[in-house]
Amino acid sequence: MNAEAPIPFPHAGRIADEVRFDRKELGQILRIYGRMVAAGEWRDYAIAAMRDLAVFAVFRRTAETPLYRIEKRPKLRARQGLYAVVGMDGRVLRRGQHLDQVLKVFETRLIGPV
Repeated sequence: MNAEAPIPFPHAGRIADEVRFDRKELGQILRIYGRMVAAGEWRDYAIAAMRDLAVFAVFRRTAETPLYRIEKRPKLRARQGLYAVVGMDGRVLRRGQHLDQVLKVFETRLIGPV
């Protein structure tokens, strides 16, 4: 046996530069996602991590454009807010510093007419 240091993955430096959702943030998002799936509104999702933002996109059907995008942009933390919910048409529906406050935009869609 040889006690050499492990060989790092070639993309290890790139991963640290990407913006990602942490476990708590994903838990909050997936809680809303699960409720909307149970209500029959959403059926699929996609997660993307890029250099300047992280996106959680929700779809009615896989082949369509996303209904909503939940975005995390650290560069906007001091100005408009770290998190945003963007609609299918590109309008920002809600923006803020706290994810739980931003996700409240979906509460009205869950209540709806009975």
